[in-house]
Amino acid sequence: MNFSHLKRYVLCVSAAAFFCTGAHPLRGAAQDVSPEKISLPAGFRIQVYARVPGARSLAYAPSGTLYVGSRGEGKVYAVPDADGDFQADEVVVLAEELFMPNGVAVRDGDLYVAEVHRVIKFPQIGKRLKNPPAPEVVNASFPRETHHGWKFIQFGPDGKLYVPLGAPCNVCVRQDERFASILRMDPDGSALEVFARGIRNTVGFDWHPQTGVLWFTDNGRDWLGDDRPPDELNRAPEKGLHFGFPFCHGKSVADPYYGDIRSCEQFTPPVLELGPHVAALGMRFYTGEMFPEKYRYKIFIAEHGSWNRTVPIGYRVMAADPEKRGSGALEVFAQGWLQNGKAWGRPVDVAVAADGALLISDDHSGTVYRVTYEQDSGNESE
Repeated sequence: MNFSHLKRYVLCVSAAAFFCTGAHPLRGAAQDVSPEKISLPAGFRIQVYARVPGARSLAYAPSGTLYVGSRGEGKVYAVPDADGDFQADEVVVLAEELFMPNGVAVRDGDLYVAEVHRVIKFPQIGKRLKNPPAPEVVNASFPRETHHGWKFIQFGPDGKLYVPLGAPCNVCVRQDERFASILRMDPDGSALEVFARGIRNTVGFDWHPQTGVLWFTDNGRDWLGDDRPPDELNRAPEKGLHFGFPFCHGKSVADPYYGDIRSCEQFTPPVLELGPHVAALGMRFYTGEMFPEKYRYKIFIAEHGSWNRTVPIGYRVMAADPEKRGSGALEVFAQGWLQNGKAWGRPVDVAVAADGALLISDDHSGTVYRVTYEQDSGNESE
């Protein structure tokens, strides 16, 4: 890189610090919810599963306990279903005063929690929900930058824990090459390595249940107007791919600062371009048997909703067909959290329960919803 490019990087980092304060004017405290306002395809119904303040990432354990991370609340919750009736028994606070503990993942009875600067573990937590053990530090080598610092985590089919490290800015390049990437490590925190690069901020990923390939959402940069760039749905079939940030956004939007340094043709393009500024976060492949066959292995994507767009969009759950491309690959599954341009809820993550129901978290209202399907039902929502 020549000196002029380096100078431009420094200037852009400064500009990003000004524009990207992380302020979200639509974020709020827990409030009343109105699931009857949510529209769903025929035969589906939605109910409140639990009220969980600041509910963010979800991890569903084989025991039926749902673990829920948060961000500003600094808490991690457990929502057990001890009798197996697929109804929440209670909401238990497992830990508090943590540093944006957004990410939660379960492995062999242990609960892993991602804070901004570290990953911790609560051993055999399911047996001690009311008397949780002190957490063990798994890896504390992550930066403390809070901008895109909250993390989604999940174990892959290779047994490794995948941990993203978002760009600490709107658009920039940092000396630490771990930024704007997805990392992975062994369950004990060792062998930390970069799996994929050029990813501005992913807050949701999952592996195709048949191919084992990693798919992930990515949030596009801000301040290029209302209609660009798009958010993205990507796939990473192998280690070492670069997905374009900060040089290219979507399939072909060259960044005004960095686009002349490297072109879009040099990177792995997204599988699908999602809506601009919809804030596509959590995603899961549907592996249950409750929903109609057409949803098997489709991807449910939670769109948190735009915060800096003239006309708000998102605030819904989409269904994406991984076998299709273009506009025909996407359809709205659940919507209604945005009413007359105002949001009363913001979907963050989705999870498939043991009975095939779809769980949806909403950090704005502090709610986890449960979506079920009844073939003979004529009601779209309840």
